[in-house]
Amino acid sequence: MSWLARAVRGIMASELKKVPIPRNGVDYRGKVVLAPMVRSGELPSRLTALHYGADLVWGPETVDRSMIGTTRRFNPDTKTIEWTRKPSLGAKTPPADVKDSIIYRMHPEKEKGKLIFQIGTSNPDFAVQAARLVAADVAGIDVNAGCPKPFSTHDGMGAALLRTPDKLVAILEALVQNIVPEFEIGISVKIRILETAAETETLVRRLVATGITGLTVHCRTTPMRPRERAIRGQLRMIADICREAGVACLMNGDVETRDQAVDLAQEYGVDGAMIATAAEKNPSCFRSGTDGGILPWEQVVEQYVRYAMEVENKFGNTKFLLCHLIPGKEPVYRTISSCKSYTKICELLGFEHLKERAREVDISLDIDPDNAGKKTNNKKANDSALAAGGNMAESRPKLQAKKGLSERGVSAQTEAQPAEAIAIPA
Repeated sequence: MSWLARAVRGIMASELKKVPIPRNGVDYRGKVVLAPMVRSGELPSRLTALHYGADLVWGPETVDRSMIGTTRRFNPDTKTIEWTRKPSLGAKTPPADVKDSIIYRMHPEKEKGKLIFQIGTSNPDFAVQAARLVAADVAGIDVNAGCPKPFSTHDGMGAALLRTPDKLVAILEALVQNIVPEFEIGISVKIRILETAAETETLVRRLVATGITGLTVHCRTTPMRPRERAIRGQLRMIADICREAGVACLMNGDVETRDQAVDLAQEYGVDGAMIATAAEKNPSCFRSGTDGGILPWEQVVEQYVRYAMEVENKFGNTKFLLCHLIPGKEPVYRTISSCKSYTKICELLGFEHLKERAREVDISLDIDPDNAGKKTNNKKANDSALAAGGNMAESRPKLQAKKGLSERGVSAQTEAQPAEAIAIPA
């Protein structure tokens, strides 16, 4: 295409109306956002990304059938909303006394207007049923059509949808027709590029005609692995198609900092960018250079641990993330990987000011902080653990409300102000 034709096309596109953003939805334009990542996108990771300036956060892919049948509840201790269900344990009818499994959760205060729920689906009806359960609490629903992992593709979900475009279109249209009018939030989709620009163009043109408000493109093909460099040759073409249709376009793949995201968006004409691996290693990558840029890992780890304990995150997930946040060359890395309690983590990292809260979280999660993480089984063990921490007089009844951070003497770090949305030229 000649420079003149491109210029004319750009002028025409700029005059087109944008797909309206629903009243409770959010415009992806001008945003640098956290990518959806299984395990790495759980609640404390999202809160840490927002703390350091992410404009929006995607939750981890959640399969439609795992959400259908869940019960929504508010947890007053962690101030979170949780969607729970009884695990089947291989039985047709789960035992009545089995503990509920948390399928998804969010922080209604800290994530309000910032959280995008990503759904794994290959069925329009199931997608609508699952979306209805969370739509009132999130800023948008995103369909995963880009994950290449077998747990997503084995049932026709994720990147497998790129090979069944009729099904993908039907899913998006069902969500637009049923969720948008009722909940007034937007629907979007995340895809990968196909082997040829012609194939990608055909697919994208069909997707932007479904009524979606946003499209994210991961600049790798399905067989490509993260270690392979992202391919951006098709990106401007995709951005042009989205602009003509009035749909916001985000890019993903080898984006490492906010400043780089802004530069790449300007270079390729997209509306914003999504950061994945770099945010998993150090979420302060969402800070701009003018705000100080990336922070030392020690500072970021403390903030992450604070959030993990605030929401009483499952310990295994916290340790998994710490093994990404702490550089492997650091001496403390090996000792952290063998930790079995929040108390031990705070000891090893020198967070003495957080140890009292760590003990309470351990006990709440049924972990004995003084027995190498061995799970406690009764109230007597819990009382013993409290006494060992010098709290014999404070061993409180199970139903007594927990103290706030200030009452525990834990100085909560002031939450950083989110960076303003960057005005990225369209």
